[in-house]
Amino acid sequence: MASAASIGLSAVPFVPAQAGPPRAGRMWAPPVPEWRNRQDGMAYRMLGRTGMMISEVVNGGDPVRLDNLRPTELAIERGLNYLDMAPAYGRGECERAYARIIDTPSKREKVFMTTKVSSFKGVRNRMYREIFDGLPGEKQAAITKRAQEIRAERAVDKPGYFFTYWPGQARSMDGSYLSVAMMKDYAHRVEGSKAFNEAIIKSVEESLERTGIDYFDILMCPHGADCPEDVQVPEIWETFAQLKRDGKVRFLGVSSHNDPAGVLRAAAETDQFDVCMCAYNIANGGYLEDAIRFAHQEKGMGIIAMKAAMAVATHHKAIQPIPQWRIDKVQRIVPGEMKAPMKAYVWALQNPNISAVISNLWDATFVEENLSLAGLKVELNPG
Repeated sequence: MASAASIGLSAVPFVPAQAGPPRAGRMWAPPVPEWRNRQDGMAYRMLGRTGMMISEVVNGGDPVRLDNLRPTELAIERGLNYLDMAPAYGRGECERAYARIIDTPSKREKVFMTTKVSSFKGVRNRMYREIFDGLPGEKQAAITKRAQEIRAERAVDKPGYFFTYWPGQARSMDGSYLSVAMMKDYAHRVEGSKAFNEAIIKSVEESLERTGIDYFDILMCPHGADCPEDVQVPEIWETFAQLKRDGKVRFLGVSSHNDPAGVLRAAAETDQFDVCMCAYNIANGGYLEDAIRFAHQEKGMGIIAMKAAMAVATHHKAIQPIPQWRIDKVQRIVPGEMKAPMKAYVWALQNPNISAVISNLWDATFVEENLSLAGLKVELNPG
């Protein structure tokens, strides 16, 4: 398989930047590229207006544990330079494992490191839920009905758009839509709370301590946004600016599995988010194309496709087997003799508005197969 060749350049050291004014109305111009761990055999793309040149395949945090360090080390040796993590992965073990891998300043200079604020949605939804629990039954029923109506109006559960990537995923939207339904009457009791600032700062400080580093290149907040309202919280941007002034974070991002097109477009329209990691694959791709094009081309956001391979394969036994039509689709559209998950990555990487795909590198075989896809250009067959 073809890969794009590169020449070696030294890493660009991080200099804490001052937080600037809101980006509203600012046109995006490609910045000076920032290279790290550039190696032959790996292909790289710019992550939007961040300027970071990231490997086309980046490292997912799910398999990174204290007893499974070697796959990530092998990937870095081959030119991978972006490491994803979150406090929710293994209850912090993922971040502690990265501390073992990135254990010197020279190793830190080779990679871009991203963590998330896994607690943020829970804090916000819990405050609305506490109000809800104190309301009379008829009011609760009306709010619940309204939450269901909003969800139906937005068609976020529509087959072909919504896909289950882990057991219980559909229930993860319940709290967010209850909050959305309550905002009209109760936002004054929740929005603007100092609890948001405190939750973000606490999460970042704990993540820095677990990883043993001084800063994160990207902070994603929320982790797993469910709806546009999840990214329209000013306290996210204000707290990020505070952390950026302190040199603890560089760029702001968001991740989304549910309603990824709606979340991506809303995040782009705020002019505050630099990066989005969203569920984008051969099964739901048609629903996201316009939002991805808008966010990247017009707003300069860097887009990382996640769940690309999970559309056609999963390690979650509770949602096996994967429907055969998805596997047949990727086999039909992507030419060549490859496993379906590999073809799924190749499909996503043919979109020039995507900077990378995120891959769970469970072992050396995953590293060998998935990193071999970087730089591969194919002529896709009609769908």
